[in-house]
Amino acid sequence: MQVSMTVNGEPVAEEIEGRLLLVHFLRDQLRLTGTHWGCDTSNCGTCVVWLDGEPVKSCTVLAAMAGGKQVRTVEGLETDGVLDPIQQGFMECHGLQCGFCTPGMLMTARALLDRTPNPSEHQIREAISGQICRCTGYATIVRSVQWASENRIAEREAEREAERAATRTTDREPEVAS
Repeated sequence: MQVSMTVNGEPVAEEIEGRLLLVHFLRDQLRLTGTHWGCDTSNCGTCVVWLDGEPVKSCTVLAAMAGGKQVRTVEGLETDGVLDPIQQGFMECHGLQCGFCTPGMLMTARALLDRTPNPSEHQIREAISGQICRCTGYATIVRSVQWASENRIAEREAEREAERAATRTTDREPEVAS
């Protein structure tokens, strides 16, 4: 069967077997190997991607079910060579060790920050509760999400200030030469 969707902003159309899972479609057919395949039972969370803006465990979604939808993978987080604040936070706060759970953690955390820009530690732990990490004990992951939240807020404030400064500059009367 033919399936068409948008993956990380790019239209994709492929011939697939009807029972193909989205995780295998992304990894094997599109070669987007950032999405990891762990348990096939939706317990570990390594395979989290976004489907129309909502985090889903791609090991439980048929690729055919993603037809006509927007899919975002961990490869879609960076923009024009600039890491997303959540990626930067994981680097700054050592939120990854072996890296196996990291793509799912990043996608889940990014969704949390989009809904709740300044989450509490409890909210972060609740959001990632469907993810399994066998290395970190979660403390560094929580710190990474907090770092991303704090730096994203600072980044937005700087952007707003730059916009205000630009508006003040354009609102001035042009000087007339005499």
